[in-house]
Parts: sequence; C-alpha cells; structure tokens
Amino acid sequence: MTDEGTERATDRPATGLLRRPSAPDDQGAVLRITPVDAGWSYVSLAVHRLGPGIVARRPADDQEVLVLVLEGSATVRAGDRTFDGVGSRASVFDGPPAGQVLVAPGSAVEVASDGTALVVIAAAPGGERRVTRRIEPEEVFVESRGSGDMARRVLHLLDTTADAGRLIAFEVFTPAGNWSSYPPHKHDTEDPPREAYLEEVYYYRFTRPTGFAFQRVYTPDRALDETVTAGDGELILVPRGYHVVGAAAGYETYYLNVMAGPNRAWFFTVDPDHAWLMDWDPNRPRG
Repeated sequence: MTDEGTERATDRPATGLLRRPSAPDDQGAVLRITPVDAGWSYVSLAVHRLGPGIVARRPADDQEVLVLVLEGSATVRAGDRTFDGVGSRASVFDGPPAGQVLVAPGSAVEVASDGTALVVIAAAPGGERRVTRRIEPEEVFVESRGSGDMARRVLHLLDTTADAGRLIAFEVFTPAGNWSSYPPHKHDTEDPPREAYLEEVYYYRFTRPTGFAFQRVYTPDRALDETVTAGDGELILVPRGYHVVGAAAGYETYYLNVMAGPNRAWFFTVDPDHAWLMDWDPNRPRG
C-alpha cells in the first residue's frame, strides 16, 4: 500500500465532478459510481477495500466487467470460472501492472482477497466481443509518453488493441510536479476517426496520502469549466470537455483511467490553443 496504507475516508459530500471515499460497506466498497449518479450512459465503477471474510459481489447482467486488483492479491470468480492469485503488488507504485480479469456479460462476479486488497470493479454495457479471461502482466504495453515536465509512464491495461467488448483502461504514473493527460484533450463527440465519445473516470493514489493533484475539465464554450483538487483515493468524473492533470511537487501521482462509449475506439481532439505542446504520437506502433 502507499506509505500510510490507505486513503482517508471522509463524510464531506461529493461536489461537482469529484467523488470522495466513504467508510466501507459490507462488501468493502468505499466508492460507487453508477450512470445515474454520474449523469451519463456507459461507465459504472466501484472501489473495494477487501480484508478477511469480505467479498465483493456483482450479479450477472448485460454488462461487461473488468476486475482490477490494484493492491494486494485476490481470487476472482466469474460465472463457473475461478482465477486465483490475481494481483501481486503491495502498492500501485510497486512494479507490475494491476491484476486483471475481464468478464463477459451474463456472468456473476465475486472477489475475495488473499489477505487485504484494493480492488476496482468497472462495468459497461456489453459490446460485440464477449470474452472472459485473465489478462497477464506481459500483455500490458508500457509507454513512456511526453517529455520534460510533461513526461509520464502509461500502462495500457486494456487498450483498443485488446480483445474486449467496450471497456478501456489505463494506469498512468506522473512524476511529482509534472503535467499529465497533456496537452488538454477531449473525447465527447462521436465523429470517428477524428474523435470518439468516451465517458471517463480518474481514480487517484499518491506516494503519500497527503498528496494531491489538480485536474481541470472544461468545454470549448466554458459552459463547463471546473478545476478540482484530487486527494488520495478520490475520483474525478470526466463527462465531456477538455481535461488535464497537474501533479503537486513532492508527490508522485497515480491515476487509473476507465473509459467506455458507444464504440470501442480512442480518438481525441487536442485543445487547439495548446496543440503546439503535443510531443507524442498517439498513432505510433506499440513496442
């Protein structure tokens, strides 16, 4: 886990795009996002802190599900299949990618920790591909993106080259003081290949629980223009608009991105005011 072991629960209410963790419920859930809560159509997500005897459950429905073991290790049951020892790192900042199990629509899911574990269960309506499988760490492409104070490391947990229905997921590690998700970009219009509509969440962790990052989300007409401070274990919704992250000095920043939309594509538009800062090629070959 991070240095002090856990994000801090709070009874402060959610505001705007920000969602804060609460005390765990009987399934260890400290955050739950539904389409109704978020005001969108595709992405659902729950964050669970599991310990002995605590099991996270999700009933079978028409949703594709991605189980992500961010910290610790867990056993994942998907329908009649069991995946043991999913996940292997003590902290999101330790070594390998998150443990992952992709679950096809129509399968109930249960997750039980092999001690303690931080688990994300994400879901979206099923797409054409319907696959249940464990995603091995060696399948995850690791990308160094950007340069200078815009440099960050991106783990393609479930990108658009993967065999999946609708979900997309990345882990991003941003050095202290750097900018990330940069330059500001948006994907709120279904107009491929120029842009693809994708709803997105950012789930944050920091090398110390006092860490923080700033995230701005804004539309071209500024009808939406919010700058939000994300703390450890907090989540930010990106329903539309350009978005960008600034990591506070002294705190390496981790965020998990989960996205979904009507089609499984990742096309985006960079804010033209800042396009001159684009220093990486989203279309370059992997590897």
